[in-house]
Amino acid sequence: MTGVQQITVEPQESESRLDRWFKRRFPEINHGRLEKLLRTGQVRVDGGRAKANQRLLTGQIVRVPPLGIKPEEEGVPSKKRALPILTEQDVTTVQRMVLYKDDDLIALNKPAGLAVQGGTNTHKHLDGMLDGLRFGFDERPRLVHRLDRDTSGVIVVARTAKSAAVLAKSFQMRDMKKIYWALVMGYPEHPAGTISAALAKQGGAGRERMEWDDDEGKSAVTDYRVIDTAARRITWLELWPRTGRTHQLRAHCLLIRTPILGDAKYAIHHHDPEQVVDLHDGLLAGVADKMCLHARSLVIERPGKKPLTVTAPLPKHMKDAFKDLGFTEGDSNA
Repeated sequence: MTGVQQITVEPQESESRLDRWFKRRFPEINHGRLEKLLRTGQVRVDGGRAKANQRLLTGQIVRVPPLGIKPEEEGVPSKKRALPILTEQDVTTVQRMVLYKDDDLIALNKPAGLAVQGGTNTHKHLDGMLDGLRFGFDERPRLVHRLDRDTSGVIVVARTAKSAAVLAKSFQMRDMKKIYWALVMGYPEHPAGTISAALAKQGGAGRERMEWDDDEGKSAVTDYRVIDTAARRITWLELWPRTGRTHQLRAHCLLIRTPILGDAKYAIHHHDPEQVVDLHDGLLAGVADKMCLHARSLVIERPGKKPLTVTAPLPKHMKDAFKDLGFTEGDSNA
């Protein structure tokens, strides 16, 4: 792993000990090495030195140094290590994503394929571009929620630590309404309803999937409705997650036998021959390797202000699919 990472503590991580937070995100780093990184000031919280037992709070920024270096090289001054810098192209790219900004937040239209945060073999990510969104502010913008790498659409970053705490609490308390659009295979048994199925992670490294598990899973609830369908082979769904579990919408769509088009992780487990769609055969060849899940809009409740609604246009592969299928965005009434 190369480059310094500035990782925002998420709502579900609040009150975690720093060493346990680090172990969950970087399991390959043992406790002894973490202690050395802390002693030499390479791991910091909000710019200050930290201890392993320190409790983290939502919105705090944890500095994580490059972890791919040899242990004997730890502590070498950063000026002696080549660290990636934000290029002019990165700045242009991230600024073109801006849908809305004010003194508290910036709303972006994240493209499919861009990871929100870094990880193993992930060197280009949104978090690494946030310095390009300062727009004259001293503070670096902070992530307050996430989208899957292959999900496009609205994502919000806070411009100050104060606004990060407020926004993170809003996400944690579910005060924000998130609306997603998806193209799915087949047609659900009911044209509208609620999917309530607890989800738990299953599978080994590289094969993790969220699956229905009432015993070990965490509560997950999604409302949905059909907006349009093409001969009941492909359906346009609108989805409102009431909870925010990992891969929730992808797993829930599979559970009602309508997996999301282009979802290699979940749709591959769908075996209903009456609903199989050959994505490589003409009509939808353009979405064969791209997931058709889009964070369409976000309604943000703001104390003392009118609610803010931010809407993201569809990505090209979904626009093309809509055109091929005869779907019109205005038909959603949303």
